[in-house]
Amino acid sequence: MSDNSLRLVWIYPDLLSTYGDQGNALVVERRARQRGLDVQRLDVRSDQQIPTSGDIYLIGGGEDRPQRLASERLIRDGGLNRAVSNGAIVFSVCAGYQILGHEFINDLGERQQGVGLLDVVSTRGEAERCVGDVLADIDPQLGLPPLTGFENHQGVTHLGKTARPFAKVRFGKGNGVGDGYEGAYNDTVFGTYMHGPVMARNPHIADLLIKLALDVNALPPVEDRWYEALRQERIAAATQPA
Repeated sequence: MSDNSLRLVWIYPDLLSTYGDQGNALVVERRARQRGLDVQRLDVRSDQQIPTSGDIYLIGGGEDRPQRLASERLIRDGGLNRAVSNGAIVFSVCAGYQILGHEFINDLGERQQGVGLLDVVSTRGEAERCVGDVLADIDPQLGLPPLTGFENHQGVTHLGKTARPFAKVRFGKGNGVGDGYEGAYNDTVFGTYMHGPVMARNPHIADLLIKLALDVNALPPVEDRWYEALRQERIAAATQPA
């Protein structure tokens, strides 16, 4: 990428945009433009090839069958894995998070191969579904404020040795394992169960992706009052007794 441009790729909006996660692409695009960046956004449908020249790739949530189809097509295409090998940043949500791992349980009740970009394995939980507002503390290494989001999943995600927990849950279920962790990441690939969309509730995550793509330590400040009002409202909702 050049110093003043950003290539943003939204993967399979026809399969993985059930819960409004396309809002993440809108927020990243908006916050990049506020910093004077020329954003080239490409929405790639499931019948199209994944470009390997993107800087940031976003994947949303979806139902079980579209999740299976998306995983099969991403593996067959191979473009996302090649992009990560070239240094691209990936942020995924819910079904997209599971797809980035080694395997998950598909709509047929079978173990489905993932693309293997995160060292995680997802299974089907036997306890009640994880639904509700979440408040969590993001890994201090990332230098971000608390995470607020909405979870709605039956999946349980186990982290392997090379995956770091994205956040430690204060309220909510997170990965569903019972260890209090939510999401996972490595150097350039991130996964979370948080909807919201999560970028609207946590714009500093969008800024983190932009900084990683630009390889800079800081960005010029932008107007955050609207985001902060939403954050405080949802944080309060998460901490209120049911």
